[in-house]
Amino acid sequence: MTSTEATAADSGSAGIWNLPNILTMLRIALVPFFVWFLLADAPGLHSESGLWRWAAVLAFAVAIYTDKLDGDIARSRGLITDFGKIADPIADKLLIGSALVMLSVLGELPWWVTIVILVREWGITALRFFVIRYGVIPASRGGKLKTVVQTAAIFLYLLPLAALAPWLIRVAFAVMMAAVLITVWTGGEYVLEALRLRSRGKRAGTAGT
Repeated sequence: MTSTEATAADSGSAGIWNLPNILTMLRIALVPFFVWFLLADAPGLHSESGLWRWAAVLAFAVAIYTDKLDGDIARSRGLITDFGKIADPIADKLLIGSALVMLSVLGELPWWVTIVILVREWGITALRFFVIRYGVIPASRGGKLKTVVQTAAIFLYLLPLAALAPWLIRVAFAVMMAAVLITVWTGGEYVLEALRLRSRGKRAGTAGT
């Protein structure tokens, strides 16, 4: 057995129960707590920017940190799995999607922003599952940039900006607009990649018959 084959065998034997995947599952588990914290701070859906709001900010920050940590561990230890490639972006979408919806429910973010981002995010997730028979579409550099900008924008919105510094509200909106543009642009890139993957898979299937 070659070293490459041994590495592949070790990765396969780990299955889904490795540290990066467990961190991904933890990120998913944090989502309902994050939502509850926001609701606890907003009786009557009017945020009080109190302790529960800061708890939501902390939960979001911890969840985002696990996203970076699981990626770093997976790459450094050779623990990248197909489960991780699928579950990691789903965990991101659950966290970011719940944050966007809650910010819109609370009247802090226009609904059109939330709808545009969620249609793109879940549309690409559905596309990934549609072409999975031909292969897995990993996160691209543009997709990672999109996640970073979305995260920064949401984090700014989660902070009680009106109490901290009202001018930061305009900064948060500008960062969110950048996130929307990158989200739409990278969505187009993923569609093209899915079409190429499907085309290669069909050609390979035809050649094998």
